[in-house]
Amino acid sequence: MGGHACLEAAHTFARSFGICGLGAINVRSNYFVRTHSKGKRSDKSVALSFDDGPLTEFTPQILDILAQFNVRAAFFCIGHRVEQEPALMKRIVGEGHLVGNHSFSHSPTFDLQTTAAMKTDLARANEVIKSATGLQPRLFRPPYGVTNPMLARAIRKGKFIAVGWSVRSFDTVIKDEDKLFERVTKKIEAGDIFLFHDTAAATVRILPALIKQLKRDGFAIKRLDELLNIPAYA
Repeated sequence: MGGHACLEAAHTFARSFGICGLGAINVRSNYFVRTHSKGKRSDKSVALSFDDGPLTEFTPQILDILAQFNVRAAFFCIGHRVEQEPALMKRIVGEGHLVGNHSFSHSPTFDLQTTAAMKTDLARANEVIKSATGLQPRLFRPPYGVTNPMLARAIRKGKFIAVGWSVRSFDTVIKDEDKLFERVTKKIEAGDIFLFHDTAAATVRILPALIKQLKRDGFAIKRLDELLNIPAYA
């Protein structure tokens, strides 16, 4: 192979690697697995979702706020935290909210595991959620929003439905409530799915104002499965 051909081959590999990398870290790309990240634009509705709980420090406060405004949300729960807070899980479900699978471990190396290991991890999370609530989630949100071929196979084998978001709050990084509120309200569209964490103090502080603004602007706040018209449980 000549020098020009070698260079072109290297560029092609680099482009392919770059595309795969972007596909892996962008949950909305649908590159490895179809992910539901937005509802219909024709319906002026949005959904709220919270990841990484349940935690006694913040989840009850969020539930209190949602109850105050009669809003139903989705909670994508980490299995090992579910084991520690079964009563809180019962409250989430009892108040009409959706619970989804966010893996059992939520390990920083989750996306480096084999398909078999990921499938086992997801199944274990479902087991503890079912033990606490009696419900077996079908909706799964990938940890860190990262997908790859191994996870795609685990999702298919476990018969899960992958769910993403269209408005990422970055509330685990943005601690200033004014900046956080500005970020999530900058451009709201019909069908948006908000990603928050019930592990963030700033989210608790801005949530009432966000709900008030959404309602004032004419948005209906639907539960995630209703917004997407997909089954929440097996």
